[in-house]
Amino acid sequence: MNSPLRTAVLALLAVFVLAGCDLLGIEPASAVAARKEAEGRAIGGGCRHAGRPIEDCYALNKKVEKAAVFAGWREMNDYMRENRMDTMPPPGSVTAEVTAKADADAPALVRKPAKH
Repeated sequence: MNSPLRTAVLALLAVFVLAGCDLLGIEPASAVAARKEAEGRAIGGGCRHAGRPIEDCYALNKKVEKAAVFAGWREMNDYMRENRMDTMPPPGSVTAEVTAKADADAPALVRKPAKH
């Protein structure tokens, strides 16, 4: 085989091999980024629903992108305000005790609206 033909065959073979990377379990960078973004948003939304401040959420999830966590926290905050939802801290947690005490000590004008 001459050199240009061999180069073309090797290039064609390389294209077919690299096209099968998905079959080998190698995720494309865009899929990894989308998964990390979705995970960060889910963590942020969960933190907000549990009544955790955003700073605590960052501290508990140091490996997650802060922008994604904040976006999820903010989306859940807006959703909870629109639907007049209260936080749902896990029973027996420190957050539940602090939230209950803060709600009891809050002035009447600042208290959360009663659930109807």
